[in-house]
Amino acid sequence: MEADISFLGTGWSFPPEFSIRAGVRMVSAEEDIRQSLHIVLGTAAGERVMRPAFGAGLKQQVYESINETTVTILKDAIGRAILFFEPRVVVEAISADTTLAPEGRLNFSIDYTIISTNTRHNIVYPFYCLEGSDVQL
Repeated sequence: MEADISFLGTGWSFPPEFSIRAGVRMVSAEEDIRQSLHIVLGTAAGERVMRPAFGAGLKQQVYESINETTVTILKDAIGRAILFFEPRVVVEAISADTTLAPEGRLNFSIDYTIISTNTRHNIVYPFYCLEGSDVQL
């Protein structure tokens, strides 16, 4: 017997997908929350007209050197954004993998619990520093 998890919400997939038969592809439950987290983390403050405070603002750190201070600032921004803009979850831990830092990439592992179902999940959010660092001249 499948549990009723409709209370977790349903929304458009991101990025939006359309088909002639079904119209807009919808996502629900845990997938809706996962995509919502990616939207929050990928949005800069001021990007949304009707919600100027929405977003994590991670792109402000794109050109900063990768050091402990920058990683701490990014982890704090991730935690704050999820706290304020995704009320369906509680963040348990945020860790940064800096092994790909020389290539300009940080991977943030975010462990979270969905409050209404008390289930644990995690996502890995890639943050790219030094945009255009792969340019070959």
